[in-house]
Amino acid sequence: MKSELSILRVSIAVTVLVASFGIAFGLLSGSFSIVFDGVYSLADASMSGLALVVATLIRRHTSEGFASQRLAARFNMGFWHLEPMVLGLNGTLLCGVTLYALINAVGSLLSGGRTLEFGFAIVYAALTTVACFSLAALEFRANKRIASDFVALDARSWVMSGSISLALLLAFIVGSLAQGSAYAWIGPYVDPAVLAGICLVILPLPLRTIRQALSDVLMVTPLALKQRVDSVAAGIVEQYGFEAYQAYVAKVGRAQQIELYFIVPAGWPARTLEEWDALRNVIGDAIGGEGPNRWLTIAFTSDPEWAR
Repeated sequence: MKSELSILRVSIAVTVLVASFGIAFGLLSGSFSIVFDGVYSLADASMSGLALVVATLIRRHTSEGFASQRLAARFNMGFWHLEPMVLGLNGTLLCGVTLYALINAVGSLLSGGRTLEFGFAIVYAALTTVACFSLAALEFRANKRIASDFVALDARSWVMSGSISLALLLAFIVGSLAQGSAYAWIGPYVDPAVLAGICLVILPLPLRTIRQALSDVLMVTPLALKQRVDSVAAGIVEQYGFEAYQAYVAKVGRAQQIELYFIVPAGWPARTLEEWDALRNVIGDAIGGEGPNRWLTIAFTSDPEWAR
């Protein structure tokens, strides 16, 4: 649990185990909400697997070595653009699964509910609640150091799964206690009712992921990054006597893409390339965030057309 890739591998393994466990217990207990929990987990695991592939490609492309050189030769612009695509696909898939489950839950409520073996259901819900929240806590703690969008999304998914399991546990306990009492009639409605409630709660959650992914795919300018770059560029213009500057910034997944053009006054005395490079270093240090996931281009021109 010390790197993005190792966390995703552990998450995928645990997710497949929990999902298989859930589908089996769901069929034994007759609970469609438990089956949904398992299918939701499998969908999430498939997206985690895809995220693992993308994270591996990004890591290899931004590292040193022969494999990195081969990837860079074939994919000059890197693989950062795949990250928001995977996040968007993940959110869309989870929304689709949740909508389907909600429709089935409403249909079951209208048709009189379904019988349920509460013993199997309670055992499953208790075990998965502990497993989900434990892994979420581990991932949130590890991600304080790693700061990965994929790990953050995966941790939130575990929180959602744990919340689902906890809601199922409480509902199954209530249904079990109602058996043999005057409220026994609620038994068949417990499973579809709690499933419908869970779907209504978790349906909006993937929408935030889809929104952020679309923002990255469309390369919407991040306000905080643009303000920081503008502040640095304006200071450089004032300090060195440039006429103006033009800045273009975008966030694509974990990558920051920054292009800066400084307009040099006509007739300026010539400078060596070493001097221009030294000025680029000053600007890059002032912007900050240097690393394999920062794509920074700084150009100097006396023709404003080159900056547009």
